[in-house]
Amino acid sequence: MAKTWYPVIDYLTCAECGTCIANCPHGVYDSAKAPSPVVTNPEACIDHCHGCGNRCPVGAITYVGDDTGWMPLNGEKGPETPCCSCGCDDVSDKKVVVEYLYLDLQTCDRCIGTDNVLDEVMTILIPSLQLAGYGVEYNKIKMETLELAERYRFLSSPTIRVNGWDICTSVKENSCGCCSEISGTDVDCRVFEYNGKTYEVPPKEMLAEAILRAVFVQSENECSCDAYELSDNLKTFFKGKKNKSGCSCGGNCC
Repeated sequence: MAKTWYPVIDYLTCAECGTCIANCPHGVYDSAKAPSPVVTNPEACIDHCHGCGNRCPVGAITYVGDDTGWMPLNGEKGPETPCCSCGCDDVSDKKVVVEYLYLDLQTCDRCIGTDNVLDEVMTILIPSLQLAGYGVEYNKIKMETLELAERYRFLSSPTIRVNGWDICTSVKENSCGCCSEISGTDVDCRVFEYNGKTYEVPPKEMLAEAILRAVFVQSENECSCDAYELSDNLKTFFKGKKNKSGCSCGGNCC
C-alpha cells in the first residue's frame, strides 16, 4: 500500500460523475459521499496506480508523489500503463483479461503442461465469451527477473489470473525438480487442488470452471492488490538463477 502516493481532486474541474469512486477497488474514496469524490483512505492507494485518473472524463485527478510523467487524459485514451498489475485499470464489465504468469516454458514440465492445458481451455472459452458479448484478452508473461515478478505481484509459478484475480484461492506448492535445476537451488512450484486431488498440471475441467467463476463471481476471490511481498521461495529461485548464469551482466541478459 502507498504512503506517498494518492489521488488529489481538482474540485473546480470535477464533474462529480462518480466514475472514480465506482471503479476504485482499493477503498480510497468514501462511497457514502458519492458521486462527490472524497479521498478518505489515501494509504489504501497502490503505488503508481492511475486507474481513477485514466477514467476521469474531465482530467480532474492528479497524484501526490507522481514522478512518471503521467498527465490527466481528459477522457482520451492514453498509452497502456498498468495500474498495479492487478488488472483494475484495464478491465471493464464486458472485458475478460486472462494472464498466464510463469517461470519457464523451455524445461519446466509443470509450466509447459499448464500452458498446454490452458491453451486448450481458452480455445473453447474465447468464442463462447465473445458470443456472450465479452472482449477477451489472453496474455502470457514470463517472470524473467525478480523485478518483473515484483511488478506483477507474482505469488507462485505458474499463476493464472482473470481480470486481475488469481483463479486459485490459496497457494499450494511442492518441490519442482525442473525449476530447482534451472536455479541450482531447491525451489517449490505451484500445485492445483481439485475435487479432493492434487495436480502439478491442472485438468481442463478445473481451469474452465475456475476461469468462468472468476469472470462471473469475482467478489469471492482475493484481489492481488492486497499487501504484497515476493516470497522467499521466489527470491531463492531468482538469486540462484542469477548466480548460475555467471554472466558479467549479473544475469539480466539470460
